[in-house]
Amino acid sequence: MEEIRSSSSASPPPTTTTIAGGGDNNNNNKSSMGAKKGCLSFIVSLKESFCYMKASIFGLAKKVSAKNEREASEAELKAAKMQVEAADAAEHAKAKIQKSA
Repeated sequence: MEEIRSSSSASPPPTTTTIAGGGDNNNNNKSSMGAKKGCLSFIVSLKESFCYMKASIFGLAKKVSAKNEREASEAELKAAKMQVEAADAAEHAKAKIQKSA
């Protein structure tokens, strides 16, 4: 009787499980890299938007505080230049992200 109790109280042997289709690791890596690229591009777009808004606010503030028309036009040009630089930097960063894989 003790033999039955001792054998029933023993824990079952550990089992190993395998994942079917174990060769799919490469596809998972590709999809995760695509998601990573998408997230990075989104972050670059957010940064571009922030810089664009910053340039617009800067230009507006300088334009309002301008003493004459010349200073106002210079402020507009500087704001436009800042916006173009933000867009160029974002394009360059996105191109670099797309190349890196």
